[in-house]
Amino acid sequence: MKLDHMVVMVRSLEASLPWYETLLGLIGFTRSRPHIWGNDDGVYLDLKQAEPGTRDYERRGPGLNHLGFTALDEADLDRVRAGMQAAGFEVPEKQHIGKEIVTFFRDPDGMRIEVTVYS
Repeated sequence: MKLDHMVVMVRSLEASLPWYETLLGLIGFTRSRPHIWGNDDGVYLDLKQAEPGTRDYERRGPGLNHLGFTALDEADLDRVRAGMQAAGFEVPEKQHIGKEIVTFFRDPDGMRIEVTVYS
């Protein structure tokens, strides 16, 4: 089976939509419907507003440990990093974990989005 979709519950759609729209556009996703982006592999990401007063990872609360995406090469990762920085978002340093080069971006709720170059 292939991955079909992911749902990310966020504390504030208003704060999170610009962040996700920038990052997802940089890694090959396009908006197909309000709050939903898809890519050429048929994978979809749906952002939803968490219910007020919920705890992290509660059924209707914000959460997901992290999402991981693969960059074609280090230049591709650098393109994503530059695009996020140009849009005014925080861009953490690249990490070298074994042979991989990784950046763990954090969305407005602190959830990690990993973009990795595999050797």
